[in-house]
Amino acid sequence: MKSRNTRILSVALSIALTSCAVALGQDSVTLTVEPSVSKAPDTTVIARGKKTKATGIVINRDGDTFTIRDARGQETTVVITDKTKIRLVRKGLFRADRSSNATEILRGLRLEAEGGTNSDGQIVAKHIRFDEEDLRTAQALESRVDPVETLANSTQALAESDQQRISQAEQNAQRLSGQVDEVSNVANAATSAAKDAQSMADQAEADATTANARVNVLDDYEVLATIAVPFKNGSARLSPAARAEIDAVADTVSENLNGWIVAVEGYADSTGRTVGNRSLSERRAKAVIDYLVTKHGIPPYRVVQPFGFGSSDPVAANNTQLGRALNRRAEIKVMVNKGISSQGNAQAASQEQ
Repeated sequence: MKSRNTRILSVALSIALTSCAVALGQDSVTLTVEPSVSKAPDTTVIARGKKTKATGIVINRDGDTFTIRDARGQETTVVITDKTKIRLVRKGLFRADRSSNATEILRGLRLEAEGGTNSDGQIVAKHIRFDEEDLRTAQALESRVDPVETLANSTQALAESDQQRISQAEQNAQRLSGQVDEVSNVANAATSAAKDAQSMADQAEADATTANARVNVLDDYEVLATIAVPFKNGSARLSPAARAEIDAVADTVSENLNGWIVAVEGYADSTGRTVGNRSLSERRAKAVIDYLVTKHGIPPYRVVQPFGFGSSDPVAANNTQLGRALNRRAEIKVMVNKGISSQGNAQAASQEQ
């Protein structure tokens, strides 16, 4: 968790430093995060009035407009009007979608915008949809961006104050020769501060490039492990053997694992009616999640909404007692975000070298 917070703080610092150039003896420092090596973002203008839709990550927000970037690096500006319908898509059998509003459109949010285009090639949104999990991720990023931006603004104000003091000292040096040495010392300190600021800016640019690559695959996970939790016939109660399997999963995700979520799916054998099996399998999945959250303190946002598949997708034939026992199960899939895992693999390889 500590390393994950450090990376999110780096992303927030990169965004904050982009909006305020560090000026201490230099003109400006501009951070640019490019979608691919030495290639400017594709900002193709769409014909006016054409119905279109775009899917991507929100990279900035300005009043009633925001910009999204898709997986190919193409940037599209979207306009929100009073007629725009914004909906939050929620997964789960008994969880209906709900209406949302423009306040939930945050930087880092992955969404889909649909509507017509105006004379500037912008999409005047008629419908905007986004997933509940993507909203939670954007909210977590937003909670870390604001404090860092405040810190960056304070740093800029301090830098401007230092610059004013340097200018005043130079004027005094022209009038009072006795203050030349003092002004020289102040100027040297400002030069050193400017070099430090440049170094910080270069590091922030590198961090922003890495963060952008991770955001582009935010919804792309790879399965690290799949664990089957057994149940007795007609029961959704966890046995000691079932608890042992879940304990092993909790140990896996708590040992230096970052960017992970767990998906829990319930199943049943072919005994009984289809509707009853569906309900039973969902209660089995929920029992596993309740145990992970209450016993091991797994945060609820780390757990995908439980779902029951009933007797579908069996792992063994239902015409034997052993086969039916294998089908009475809940499966826990431990998944890791590819953007984070690929970065971790690269760092490990670098350390080995």
